[in-house]
Amino acid sequence: MFTGIIENIGIVTALDKAGSNITFSIQSPISSELKVDQSVAHNGVCLTIIGVEGNTHQVTAIDETLQKSNLKFFKIGDEVNLERCLKLNDRLDGHMVQGHVDQTAKCTERRTEEGSWIFTFEYSSENKNITVEKGSICVNGVSLTVINSQKNAFSVAIIPYTFEHTVFHQIFIGDEVNLEFDILGKYITRWMELRA
Repeated sequence: MFTGIIENIGIVTALDKAGSNITFSIQSPISSELKVDQSVAHNGVCLTIIGVEGNTHQVTAIDETLQKSNLKFFKIGDEVNLERCLKLNDRLDGHMVQGHVDQTAKCTERRTEEGSWIFTFEYSSENKNITVEKGSICVNGVSLTVINSQKNAFSVAIIPYTFEHTVFHQIFIGDEVNLEFDILGKYITRWMELRA
């Protein structure tokens, strides 16, 4: 379980393909503190640490994960949002995030607005996911508040700190991001489907 509050940005330093899987080497300020078998969110995707060497750690993504996330686009030198799992005695500063990406979305707008940035994302309706105004959404692992909720689209406002300390500064129009929709909304939607 995560909160969507990013700890650090990592850098992809190596890619190792084995069949349909890819093992990523990530260099970051927190890598030396990680342990094998620990869960860490990478752009919102919960992955298990399989190796730690100095300030670099390794994680493997299977084909299912690659197909449902933007990890398949990673190149050496790319930045990635990192968050370690939530401790039970910690404050929940973001919202309840599972690290299970539901689908990707495409950035359709990026604009500045008096010191902040507005990003708009569009996503496919095939999974029946929805957003609500002022509800929570997780974008590339970042807990955010939805503005301008529309059918299959929404916007978020990014403050300067978040823009600088997450990968939002490298998201441009046409880029794909990972989405995890609010778990409460997903359960309610499913319940309504079953009732119908």
